[in-house]
Amino acid sequence: MEDGRRARDLGIIVGRLPAGANNAITDVEGVRVGHATIVRGEGPLVVGEGPVRTGVTVVCPREGWTREEPAFAGCHRFNGNGEMTGLEWIREAGVLETPVAITNTHSVGVVRDALIAAEFEERTEEYWCLPVVAETYDGTLNDINGQHVAAGHVREALADARGGPVAEGSVGGGMGMICHEFKGGIGTASRRLTEEEEVWTVGALVQANYGRRPMLRVDGAPVGRVLTTERVPSPFENGETPPAGTGSIIVILATDAPLLPIQCDRLARRASIGLGRAGGGCDDASGDIFLAFATGNRGISWSGLSNPPATVPMRMVTNEHMTPLFYAAAEATEEAILNALLAAGTVTGRDGVTAHGLTPDLLLGALDEARALCAR
Repeated sequence: MEDGRRARDLGIIVGRLPAGANNAITDVEGVRVGHATIVRGEGPLVVGEGPVRTGVTVVCPREGWTREEPAFAGCHRFNGNGEMTGLEWIREAGVLETPVAITNTHSVGVVRDALIAAEFEERTEEYWCLPVVAETYDGTLNDINGQHVAAGHVREALADARGGPVAEGSVGGGMGMICHEFKGGIGTASRRLTEEEEVWTVGALVQANYGRRPMLRVDGAPVGRVLTTERVPSPFENGETPPAGTGSIIVILATDAPLLPIQCDRLARRASIGLGRAGGGCDDASGDIFLAFATGNRGISWSGLSNPPATVPMRMVTNEHMTPLFYAAAEATEEAILNALLAAGTVTGRDGVTAHGLTPDLLLGALDEARALCAR
């Protein structure tokens, strides 16, 4: 995180719930985030040589290896022009057993294989692994067909994974991403809520790479109608519509509330509310895929034991108390998208294509104009 480049630093408060200490997905105890960023070369594209503007980001649900202490999980496909591996087992069994990695579209395979290799090095007795790896397309800025993400970068991201503040913007898997025709990337936010004597946190991490400029909204204000491509150029040649297939967003939600898998499914769906409030979610060619995991239960898997118990005790939030969690997921997703935009900066990639950053001054200068549009 960079001081002064987050929504709350600018006095922009999204929603009504308070943020956690770091306003990040890592406010959920045990969750860690790591990045490996690859920046190399400039000028015309030469496939296999660059320029390179890409990377990988990992989200680790708990301290230690996730397989030793899985988390209940659920998912939602809001629009399916994208990929997140491992979801069939999550839909079937309701558990997340690996870290989650996010990279570019053409590097999913190598990241998946590298996660398997890293786990087997540490846990040689394991005989299978279905990693969760998601993608968005960065080929406008990056030599995506050069497939520059390697196993070593996955190991670097895993070694970098830690709690506390999270680097945002043009880092890790977000390095080459574009959002609402500004520079996009990684963003995070959290919400803290109290239900009677329970204090729960919901955190969101996004890889934002979607959207048309006129649709961008900030705290309800139509900022994209003010910051037109005439005022801030688009990285796309026509300056109006991103080419089909270039958009997508991945949202990872984490909570320490004791949710069951079907409740994680329900929580994941609420990321679509935050996306819609920011101005996304309506493009046919976008891959909008959301994953939610809950760490509030432990001991849900006894794999590897010769005589596992037939039953284990579980806790769950009653459905009547799910509403605050839904609000938290929507608010954290919306703010995470804005944080990604504000932190990204301006990046020039292949063939001299430039994605301009949504700077704090630019945004604050546009907000009054945008709010005036709403008052007409």
